[in-house]
Amino acid sequence: MKGFYRLAAAVPVLKVGDPPFNADRIIEAYAEAVAAGASIVAFPELSLTGYSCGDMFDQTVLIDSAMNALMRIAAATRNSGAAMIVGLPLRVDSRLFNAAAVAAGGKVAGMTFKEYLPNYREFQEKRHFNSVREFGAGSVKISGVDVPAGAGLVFDAAGSFLFGIEICEDLWAVIPPSANLALGGAQAVFNLAAGNELVGKAEFRRGLVASQSSRMSGAYVLAGAGVHESTSDVVFGGHAIIAENGRIVAENERFVRKSSIIYADIKPAWCDRLRASWTGFNDGVARAPIRRVGIAAIPESPDLKHAAISSHPFVPEEDAARSGHCHEILEIQSAGLAKRIEHTGAKRLLIGVSGGLDSTLAMLVCARTCDLLALPRKFICAVTMPGFGTTGRTSDNADKLSELLGAELRKIPIAESVGVHFADIGHDPAKTDAVYENAQARERAQILMDLANAEGGLVVGTGDLSEIALGWSTYNGDHMSMYNVNCSVPKTLVRFLIRQCAEEAAPELAAVLGDIVNTPVSPELLPGAQHTESIIGRYDLHDFFLYYFIKYGEEPDALAALAGEAFGGEAEPDEIKKALSVFLGRFVRQQFKRNAAPDGPKVGIIGLSQRGDWRCPSDMSCSVWNKWLEPRA
Repeated sequence: MKGFYRLAAAVPVLKVGDPPFNADRIIEAYAEAVAAGASIVAFPELSLTGYSCGDMFDQTVLIDSAMNALMRIAAATRNSGAAMIVGLPLRVDSRLFNAAAVAAGGKVAGMTFKEYLPNYREFQEKRHFNSVREFGAGSVKISGVDVPAGAGLVFDAAGSFLFGIEICEDLWAVIPPSANLALGGAQAVFNLAAGNELVGKAEFRRGLVASQSSRMSGAYVLAGAGVHESTSDVVFGGHAIIAENGRIVAENERFVRKSSIIYADIKPAWCDRLRASWTGFNDGVARAPIRRVGIAAIPESPDLKHAAISSHPFVPEEDAARSGHCHEILEIQSAGLAKRIEHTGAKRLLIGVSGGLDSTLAMLVCARTCDLLALPRKFICAVTMPGFGTTGRTSDNADKLSELLGAELRKIPIAESVGVHFADIGHDPAKTDAVYENAQARERAQILMDLANAEGGLVVGTGDLSEIALGWSTYNGDHMSMYNVNCSVPKTLVRFLIRQCAEEAAPELAAVLGDIVNTPVSPELLPGAQHTESIIGRYDLHDFFLYYFIKYGEEPDALAALAGEAFGGEAEPDEIKKALSVFLGRFVRQQFKRNAAPDGPKVGIIGLSQRGDWRCPSDMSCSVWNKWLEPRA
């Protein structure tokens, strides 16, 4: 897949002190990974000899055998295209180094040495090895050829992928070498590790790997020594982890008695995109020189079967994470609204309730805010304003929701007043055009604003992030409020937030919330059925496009391809293409609405506030996207 590379962490079966045997197992695992589409395959620390050789590291025969095994391994990369990273002890003059060798294109391309040598409790590495600080940055001769070695090496795979290496304890240091490598351009760092297992250590290791990938805005791959190391005093679990920008995207099962390999498809361009917008990263200063080492081009991923691409990127997949995520969002929304009430001295909250998703979420937030401020729920004035397209189902749900939450409910039909307005402006009510629809939205906004004036209240907005991105609102109608609690919550997440509240609600309220979640999204501005997604396309597709468009700056062809992978058979190519055309066109052309939007709290990584995340002129041209847009009518 264009721009993606498959990273692999392999934990082979080995014999301590037997480099020929270990080389055979490494070559077998490498071949398996290559057959699976791997671009780079990393093996554990000192994998050619085993980590637990002890004083046998002083034996020349073992060191020489490891070097001979390395040359066999390097030869195995000659025709595959994929790079390999293996660990071995390397003697340079009178010093022995714990090294990681990069083999690609049939040769050894470079050697990174370990910097931080653990010498406490069960670890005695300084008994055998020297730190890279005693070598610096130079080269070593491998079969008569000078090979870059030491510190600060960033390997450049023909300009397509930059990666660095650190070794086990280096990650646990106060300032890991990987930080310097990332500042030097490395989009991924591979850690060849041999950490033993203790109670709780695996969880701590996961946290370190995830945190460092986040700090780097890149990928971090750890391959740990397995159970076939010596168990004289400690046991090794063979832990392998791949993290991307703070998330664990692949992890193996520890303590298995056979070879294991994990994979993750990573797009390095996404790393650069995140770093480009992160001033904290770009202000960082490398603490040591970086050397770029060129290697041959590595193959791209043949597909995206190991990519962490969700069809619902705003919604955590795991139940526990999703529940915690929803609770935190509700807390942020409520805290923001509470502050606005305190600051303005508002005596009421005015909210238009339709029985749809967005106003329901806003009502739930209003109720939580009242509880937070120890205010009676009657502080909320819920206003239903049935119009020409209002259905009995949504009207009933709006009424029940308001009653069950304890709000004051006012019903103000708008058909008659909108009819008078039509007469005033000379509009034929039989003509169900934009005037027909928007007049209803603006009438509702006027009612809420005037009631707020009369009550000394604050109008709570309900429009969500998806609608804001698409401009799917009536300018100065439902587009406007005094504080919009939903402004950074996408439509796909709104459903989950309401479901979360339903799970914790009393049965009667839970039933109403469940029916609201299952009601098709509709503006209900026209008589008869009017479904939003049949007009502009599916919200799950739009939310997918929004996430990858804003976060990674993806171009349209890639957005369509990613959506095809993420949604599989759930969305046809033509449906994806049409929705993408709508998204791109509306996103650019509707900026004028975002530039005049009310305040509201940011709850997630994507926001479109003109005062914060997204600043764009209202008259931005669409010409660079024209080939992806359908002609305008």
